[in-house]
Amino acid sequence: MILAIATFSSTRSANRAARVSEQSLKVGLRPVLFNARTQDLPQKVGYLDDHWLVLRDGLAAAQEFEGKLYLAIPLRNVASGLAVLHGWHLRSERPTPETPPPPLGEFRRLGRDLYVPAGDISFWQAAVRDREDPLYPRVSEAIATRTPLFIEILYGDHEGGQRTITLFHLNPRPAADEDPWLWRCSTSRHWNLDRDDPR
Repeated sequence: MILAIATFSSTRSANRAARVSEQSLKVGLRPVLFNARTQDLPQKVGYLDDHWLVLRDGLAAAQEFEGKLYLAIPLRNVASGLAVLHGWHLRSERPTPETPPPPLGEFRRLGRDLYVPAGDISFWQAAVRDREDPLYPRVSEAIATRTPLFIEILYGDHEGGQRTITLFHLNPRPAADEDPWLWRCSTSRHWNLDRDDPR
């Protein structure tokens, strides 16, 4: 009986230690994205059609050029794990605190792999070039009328886990005479897909 109790206690302690070790490993791999800071270095963003933008001062980009729409967000990874970007989603309306994240099937896949190193900066980018694309009139109207855009980015760690959705608000700057396509950017919400939300 004493041996059985000792074996049970030892097994339970080992399982607890394994869970703690696994949790520590996940924390070490976990990415968390925010918009870049105003003091972060400028970033040059290139598109497949050889269009280029320079992001600076923590500002995002929303530009219509020769009938094509270009979007970009400067990102900062504030956690200790490499962020691998998976896709993006555009909301039509301003979300409320009760708004759930969009279904994964509604996210658009990125045209190329994008990464954000731990404790460093990088960017997200997208382009809408086809006027028949359902997003084209919505993005074009927002740029023309200078109304906010709400973009969710789906990403995870380099193991393919710990998937997270972060919501970014893009707002036009008032009376922006210089580079009016550079918009203010803020982070407002995170949803965890593979673990419980902290709230």
